[in-house]
Amino acid sequence: MTAIRSARQARAPRISAALLAGTSLIWGLPALAEEAAAEADDSQTIVVTGQRPIAESEAAALETQRKSDSLVTVAAADSVGRLPDQNIAQATGRLPGVAVERDQGQARYISLRGAPNYWTTLSFDGINVVSPEGRDARFDSIPSAIAGKIVVSKAVTPEMPGETVSGNVNVITRSAFDYKGLHLAGKAGYGYAELGDRDEYEASLVVSNRFAAGDGEVGVLLSGSYYERNMVTDNFEIDWERVNQDQRPDSATRFWARETENKLYRLKRKNWSVSGRIDWKPDADNTLSVRSVYTIFTDDEARDNYIFDMDDRQGDLVANTAACSTAVNPTPTTTGYADVCIGNTPLIGTVYGVDINQRSTLRAFRQSIFTNTLAGEHRFGGGWSVNWLGNYTESKDDRSVVGEARWDSPSTRTLRPTVAYNFTDPFRNTPMLYTTLQLTSPTRYQAGTAVTDIDTFTKPLSSLRVLDAVDTTKAYTAKLVIAKETTFMGGEAEFKAGFQFDQRTKVADESQVQLTNAQAGSIGMPTTYTPFSINLPFQGAIPMGYTFRYFDTAQMQQYSDAARQNFTFTPNTGNNYDVREQVYAGFLMGTVRWDWGSLLGGVRIEQVKNRGIAVATVGATTGLVTAESSQTLVFPSLHFNYNLDDSKKLRLSFNSGAARADYDQLRPNVVVNDTALTISGGNPAVKPERAYGVDAYFEWYVRPQGYLMVGFFYKKVEDVLYSQSRTFGSDALNSGGVDRSGYTFSGITNGGDGRVFGFEAAAQLQLEPWTESLGLPAWMGGFGVSANLTLNDSEVTKPAIGAVPDRKVRLPGTSDVVYNAGVYYEKYGLTLRLQHQRRSKWMDGIADDLTDAGDTYWDADDGLDFSARYAFSKNFEIYFDASNLLNKPGRRFSDPGNLLRATGVNVPDTNIYTIEYERFGRRYTGGVRVTF
Repeated sequence: MTAIRSARQARAPRISAALLAGTSLIWGLPALAEEAAAEADDSQTIVVTGQRPIAESEAAALETQRKSDSLVTVAAADSVGRLPDQNIAQATGRLPGVAVERDQGQARYISLRGAPNYWTTLSFDGINVVSPEGRDARFDSIPSAIAGKIVVSKAVTPEMPGETVSGNVNVITRSAFDYKGLHLAGKAGYGYAELGDRDEYEASLVVSNRFAAGDGEVGVLLSGSYYERNMVTDNFEIDWERVNQDQRPDSATRFWARETENKLYRLKRKNWSVSGRIDWKPDADNTLSVRSVYTIFTDDEARDNYIFDMDDRQGDLVANTAACSTAVNPTPTTTGYADVCIGNTPLIGTVYGVDINQRSTLRAFRQSIFTNTLAGEHRFGGGWSVNWLGNYTESKDDRSVVGEARWDSPSTRTLRPTVAYNFTDPFRNTPMLYTTLQLTSPTRYQAGTAVTDIDTFTKPLSSLRVLDAVDTTKAYTAKLVIAKETTFMGGEAEFKAGFQFDQRTKVADESQVQLTNAQAGSIGMPTTYTPFSINLPFQGAIPMGYTFRYFDTAQMQQYSDAARQNFTFTPNTGNNYDVREQVYAGFLMGTVRWDWGSLLGGVRIEQVKNRGIAVATVGATTGLVTAESSQTLVFPSLHFNYNLDDSKKLRLSFNSGAARADYDQLRPNVVVNDTALTISGGNPAVKPERAYGVDAYFEWYVRPQGYLMVGFFYKKVEDVLYSQSRTFGSDALNSGGVDRSGYTFSGITNGGDGRVFGFEAAAQLQLEPWTESLGLPAWMGGFGVSANLTLNDSEVTKPAIGAVPDRKVRLPGTSDVVYNAGVYYEKYGLTLRLQHQRRSKWMDGIADDLTDAGDTYWDADDGLDFSARYAFSKNFEIYFDASNLLNKPGRRFSDPGNLLRATGVNVPDTNIYTIEYERFGRRYTGGVRVTF
């Protein structure tokens, strides 16, 4: 590592630097040298000593950005890992225009400049990688330890696949040629999760060396990483609905809690990776490279789920439009669900004789990416060069369930609890339980004695389910790029012609065995809950309103194994499919660089062929169905860069892309009803979302070191993907002389058009270069700031459906405001950093109607992290990280306002209808780093 400090010497200005490993030129260092030469007196010297990791990593990133001919943002080593950045999502989430979506408190998906997360693609060394889940690139399964640099491209170039709509996150893996010779870097740490008093462990190791090979050189690098996180969560969830039987006055704006539940997790998550890379440079003009990366993410999840089925006897309520008294009636003739005439409201009331649906679930999720690349770079005389590569990647998503036991209340209402609910606080749900008493003449119900132990109520075993579910995606890529360097229009030019073939085949294989109460008893499984549980108190902190016992994971594993041995698995044919996508692509691209700037332009053409095989029902026949479709897409782009001076740039660009539906949405698992003229299921004929964008950015690479940026962006969207019912409009399923193109289709389809536009600003500044001129003491030079802000406005047209007319809604995944703000201090071997991230609420799902209380949103996400490092020498460092210091919950809610206004009911937006609430607790980690 390198750092910058000023020292007075009786000599002319000079600079001494051991440049950051893997970086041949750092913007801040030569700039600082030039500034010193211009302004310093003869006694000044600038010395690079290796004690400023944040400053240097930012400088390396800025140099990559400055030299790029398109709009990029970079996280360079060693900023990856300077904060608690265990995975690529966390490391990237601190960059301008980047927002993250979390799962169980851990950053998982990335959204760029307000676009949906599936518009962001993931690459390893320039090769797009299919996520185990599909097109929604999942970034938490990739440890940051494998990355030497992360380049986020926000403006698409012709070299990038057309499915790159909002941008690409390219993980540049480490190479032995990043270091001078033998290199070893290791890390080991231990952590603590505050909620549930759980442990964390992390370790990584990188070893590389360079060897002479004839007249050339071979570089070999091996790396590995391991991360384990044990945790529990606080959780409650509520499912809201409009109740048909509630016809009393003002019912149009009432939504009732169909279910309220707690999902209580005990989790063990692991990330580990192994990677290797061999680079051979036989001479200065040729390089051959073999690269392999294997990453695994596992999620061992024990979930105790208590569901209170509030609407179980909804039919007892008789629809009536007349007004009634709303005084509280503690002895109603109905269950009280959705009954305003006994004093209940959607937010506070009592329901009598509620069905408890208890679920004990043990899951063993495993996701992996195994990517292998053989690549070559060759330069010839006359400015010609050829680059080629072949890649094979296999991604697996193992969604298997070790076992799920269901325990349900009997039908006798007096054996069920009476539940008093209070949802007036959107951040709290504490149901109060009572016994249920039945009165006679007439039959009425009443709350009895209060109950805290939920196992007081009878809940016999209903079923035991064991699921095997593995999705496997195999991808092949071949790419050839021929380039010619020449002069053109007075500038230095490079022209490229490229060809690429991609084939991706995703196979979903799912089967299960489900045992009844009697069948489970035949293998020795308890059919009442208490003997299946352990005496462990609740490990979370949320007020529950009742006590419970965790289920015994060892027993679940035991009876799951017994079920496998004694019963036969049945395929879930409705969820199985085989989808293949082939993309034949070619591009032409030219880049011309002048002293005053550069111009990059070109076009990419892709022919996309899809083939899906699955079991489907067509008319009266069920069997294998094959559906095929193809389309040709054209993607032009143009990037203009103008140097206002040697430190300021103006960037303008036009780019285009297309987001294709996910593989499971392209499957032909459909049921075709020729009598009802309907089709339901996957949609192999769905068109991609088309997007066309323009960008205008100003960048100032402040001397001697720093960065300021402002920019505007606009993207037009066509054929937005929706899940809804509409005319099928394709002949993909025509057979036997029957034209089914006019059938009503329910599933993924194309809707209206829309747009997203916004503003970005970023600043990275350090006090060190200005301390002397400001008259500040030298120690204050260690302070620096890093901040960025993104403002978005998005809108798409949701097509009309049923009685709901077309309406304007946000693009899913779009936050109006995203910002990161950090302050740091680094000097004398000490590095301290405090970073705050926030994104405002964003839309999660668009509703067709008010059945489930309207559109859904995630509430604002706030994160505050702290990091401390102390380097005793260039070889040894200790660190401490504190994460999620604000301990803000993750919260999802329904807002019926937009839909109600579309149907003529004038109401404001609201966020009171909480759907999901989870809190994860603070985390602390410390350890050591060594480098040789």
